Amino acid sequence: MTGTSRTRARVPARATLDKAAEENFPVAPFFLPRAWRDDLMAVYGYARLVDDIGDGDLAPGGADARHLGVTPEKADDRLAVLDAFEADLGRVFDEAGDAPRHPLLCALRPTVRRSSLTPEPFLGLIAANRQDQLVRRYETYDDLLAYCELSANPVGRLVLGITGTATPERVRRSDAVCTALQIVEHLQDVAEDLARDRIYLPAQDMKRFHTAEADLAAPTANASVRALIAFEAQRARLLLDEGTPLVGSVDGRLRLLLAGFVAGGRAALAAIASAGHDVLPGPPRATKANLLRHVGAVLREARREG
Repeated sequence: MTGTSRTRARVPARATLDKAAEENFPVAPFFLPRAWRDDLMAVYGYARLVDDIGDGDLAPGGADARHLGVTPEKADDRLAVLDAFEADLGRVFDEAGDAPRHPLLCALRPTVRRSSLTPEPFLGLIAANRQDQLVRRYETYDDLLAYCELSANPVGRLVLGITGTATPERVRRSDAVCTALQIVEHLQDVAEDLARDRIYLPAQDMKRFHTAEADLAAPTANASVRALIAFEAQRARLLLDEGTPLVGSVDGRLRLLLAGFVAGGRAALAAIASAGHDVLPGPPRATKANLLRHVGAVLREARREG
């Protein structure tokens, strides 16, 4: 491989990893050990790439599809690209076989080996994005929770696996935090999701608050939409509260990392509330100062519980 082709291979991978700065929570902050940072970024790169495939947000030029062996004719077929991605994931776990084709999956291979990670969480993320191609609406909150079990909870389980801290109770708390973060992201992105013909607000709740799909397409939210968003935000807040004891169950730098996850969700919810629960003009985002205040509050809670 020439130097030029190596550079081209890194471009889509770099573009994917750079999206970490846009997340509600710190992905791999500087205070963590280098090995953890590398492994967390490898997992983030995987999760971000599979989401980008499912959302049609891959870097221009088709390089990701080419890495996965997808023909140009199929490069815009998201299900075909997800199938190729799953096949490349199989190479990550096949130690005796060929190396993965995509650079982000090549980077994932040593992480999987170091931490003895299993395929299930990675496959869950692919299943969630397949579901996104087929399911555009969710009738009940339980239906949405089942989707979050695939789309969000695997990430927290991978973090616990990388740090060697997984226990049944921690996994349960982690699932609550991850589901909450997914719901918060859905609330921030109502307008963006609708533009993709997706609605992650349960249809039963929309009926309860007399909200029609046309209301979600308006430039600003009416009173019914705001009430609906406030209701779903409270559900996310309760899930965050349920998961917060996870922070106090670990020590040291991992405690700070997990506090950042919980604080990111709380800060985002505070931003939504500050916007009067009007998420339609654009995603309400927390400031860095507000995020840090919430980190401090979560750490104080952890100390009191400890």
